[in-house]
Amino acid sequence: MANVSVKLKRSTIESIPRHCKTVLGLGLRKLGQVRTLKDSPQVRGMIASVSHLVEVVEVKETKRKRSAT
Repeated sequence: MANVSVKLKRSTIESIPRHCKTVLGLGLRKLGQVRTLKDSPQVRGMIASVSHLVEVVEVKETKRKRSAT
């Protein structure tokens, strides 16, 4: 499953309370903060409702190789 990187690019000051709560639900508190979330319909819906406040980048997962230590 792919991941989505979400960055808060605009302040929630003077936004409607519902948008403020949605941004907090995404785990974003400060301007410029970036969170990587699992791509799901719920997360996509939250992003769509505050698309004017956030920037989204899809991140492909890479398989990690375990190093022998």
